[in-house]
Amino acid sequence: MSKSIISLVVVALVLALAAMTNPTADQHRDAIRKAVAERSTLERIFGVGVLTAFASSYRSLGVASYSVVNDRTVTVGAFGMVYVVR
Repeated sequence: MSKSIISLVVVALVLALAAMTNPTADQHRDAIRKAVAERSTLERIFGVGVLTAFASSYRSLGVASYSVVNDRTVTVGAFGMVYVVR
C-alpha cells in the first residue's frame, strides 16, 4: 500500500473513533455540576451547578462537542472526555 492510502485509513479511523466517543449532553452537564461544586461549597449547597447545567446548551460537531451558557463556551468535549473552560 502506498503511504497516502495508509494515511487516509488512519485519518478515517481516528475520525470514526472520535465520532463514536463524542461526549453526550449529560456528560457535559455532569462536568459543569462537578466543577461548580469543587469551586465553592456555598454554590454546591444552593445548587448553582445544577442550575447552570440546566441552563447550558449542548452542541455537537459530530467528532467533538461543547456547551454554552450565556453565549460563553463552558465545556469542550472529545474522545469521551469533557473539559471545563475556566
